[in-house]
Amino acid sequence: MTATTIAPNPSVASINNPLAGVSQSMTLAWRALVRIKHDPSELIGMSIQPTIFTVMFALVFGGAIDGDIATYVQFLIPGILVGTMLFTSMGVGHGINADLKKGVYDRLQSLPIARWAPLAGRVFADQAKQLWAIVIAVVVGLVMGFRFVNGIGGMLAATALILVFAAAFAWIAILLGILSKEPEQLDVFGFTVLLPLSFASGVYSPTDAMPGWLQWFADYNPAGMLLNACRGLITGGPVAGAVIGTLIWSVAIVAVFAPLSVRALRRRT
Repeated sequence: MTATTIAPNPSVASINNPLAGVSQSMTLAWRALVRIKHDPSELIGMSIQPTIFTVMFALVFGGAIDGDIATYVQFLIPGILVGTMLFTSMGVGHGINADLKKGVYDRLQSLPIARWAPLAGRVFADQAKQLWAIVIAVVVGLVMGFRFVNGIGGMLAATALILVFAAAFAWIAILLGILSKEPEQLDVFGFTVLLPLSFASGVYSPTDAMPGWLQWFADYNPAGMLLNACRGLITGGPVAGAVIGTLIWSVAIVAVFAPLSVRALRRRT
């Protein structure tokens, strides 16, 4: 008698192979980015928001908060980078929601790909969009007098930290996009949670005049931690504690919301 060897199913191997899953995620990320060419409104929105916020807050609050616009711009730009990152991440949820409503994920389920690849692909695509928003905000800031106090190295380190946190925060947007029946529900989250969070974290104004409990919240919530780290890296100041806190928040967010997102996607599709 001879033993019968059963060849492994290539479909199952592809689904269970982490490296294949990363490759599949990158392919789906490219799909999400290519769509911008056919619908440039998203790119325009990512360019207009940091531009308007930088110019508006600098001209309106610059003289009142720091005495002159140039000084306030040094304080403002790190806050613009963090605030823009939060709102740009919500685009991931909108994309997931739109694909679910159009049946895209129903078709993807028939393919031999990792179940988390479509979600991770959206996160990878968001990194490119985040980088674009950062470049726009910095260029506008430079025009208005912003300077790299800690040099290009500090700016690059802050950019890397923002992208790491954005990759984690995107999983919150993904879960909301899966659970939301309509995209308007995501907009409600943006205005009722993200907008107060950004203002309460000292994104646009110092926290010195806030009540003690609110100052504590501004320093230790994830957006506040990231903001303090970016201000330290870009314009000077202590950074170690804020950087470590940001990385801890990032790991915690991924550990909680990534599995919840994959589970919610399985239930919905």
